[in-house]
Amino acid sequence: MAKLKKIFVLDTSVILYNHNAIKSFEDNDVAIPITVLEELDNFKKGNDSKNFEAREFIRIMDSLSEKGTLQKWQRLDGPKFGKFKVVIDAHVKSGLDAEKVYGTEKADHRILNVAVSLQEEFPERPVIMVTKDINLRIKAKALGIAAEDFETGKIKNVDSLYTGTAVLENVSAEVIDRMYQEGYCLATDLKIEKPIPNQYFILKSGRNSILGYYNPIDDRIEHIGKQPVHRIIPRNAEQVFAAHALLNPEVKLVTISGVAGTGKTLLALAAALEQRREFKQVYLARPIVPLSNKDIGFLPGDAMEKVRPYMEPLYDNLKFIKSQFGERDKEFQNINAAVENEKLVISPLAYIRGRSLSNIFFIVDEAQNLTPHEVKTIITRAGEGTKIVFTGDIFQIDTPYLDSQSNGLSYLIDKIKAHSIYAHIRLEKGERSELANLANELL
Repeated sequence: MAKLKKIFVLDTSVILYNHNAIKSFEDNDVAIPITVLEELDNFKKGNDSKNFEAREFIRIMDSLSEKGTLQKWQRLDGPKFGKFKVVIDAHVKSGLDAEKVYGTEKADHRILNVAVSLQEEFPERPVIMVTKDINLRIKAKALGIAAEDFETGKIKNVDSLYTGTAVLENVSAEVIDRMYQEGYCLATDLKIEKPIPNQYFILKSGRNSILGYYNPIDDRIEHIGKQPVHRIIPRNAEQVFAAHALLNPEVKLVTISGVAGTGKTLLALAAALEQRREFKQVYLARPIVPLSNKDIGFLPGDAMEKVRPYMEPLYDNLKFIKSQFGERDKEFQNINAAVENEKLVISPLAYIRGRSLSNIFFIVDEAQNLTPHEVKTIITRAGEGTKIVFTGDIFQIDTPYLDSQSNGLSYLIDKIKAHSIYAHIRLEKGERSELANLANELL
């Protein structure tokens, strides 16, 4: 007996997360409520990622419409895909009319009614509401509609996410001594069969310990020491590892995760300034997440004045690095000159759309607020000589449709850990202040 194909009803939040979501359901069928297209129309203008996703999906719909009317089931491009259609009117015959049950005439309720009407029209087939809006999933289930999150790009177990470091106890004293004398040992000396490229190690033998990392080029675990980065001195082992990855010319992609105050952005910016002569430009960017669901348009001033409050944390890190030098020091003046000459640029991430990233040290702060598709888009723009660093806290999400499992930073760490040009470090210990550490631990 042939397995019945499912019908997935997509919410607007899914499209804004990934404009190619319509092709993520194998050979099952996909229904797009007309209300979704109406909502996307409100998102098509602007430079934010959701505006880009809306425009790209509208283009996909426009291309598909050339095959015929969108009100009838049409096959998506490619033999492995199912069919799709745009549902104009939802005729609900039962008492499960979402607008009657929930009262107000909201777009969400019209989308729910599409799922109910399809369930009535195809009683033999599973109809599933797909949305990244948790409350909408709850409403759907209350109406007896199966509902689920959009799973593509979602990490199953974030608690076991790769940390980039490992602590090895009871290492032989001979291995530790060899590391100090010769600067390296072999993975087999530590009984490691398949070391992960650029993974970092704390090797312990009694009270003695040493830091090292697996060099995939020379196939050995090398000793690394504490190294100041533009006068910023690493305060713990993980910061030593982060500094090493940031300064390693063989590593082209770095991710640094950790809670607030662990030094992620500060170390990345210090490393960029340390190596600025090796790059055409240092670019420090972060996605803008408006507060209280308000767009930045309500703020006074021109475009740069509007985004300045969102960039202030990045300027704070720059000020701290500058404070390590006297105002008459050449390095202090060089930093000011780099900003004035746009050798160092601090900008909203949306402003780099369409730019070529060649010979650039590119830092993306608050990367946990990006989707997997956005992260992929940034990396695929990298040209020759470019190094990209993503920093963020995967448990501190500021956008309503992302979480610790579905954000782009988690996705990147999980998918790319085995590559020789990539390194990841999770910073554990807060170094901002005793008060900040207390808040992170207890609140």
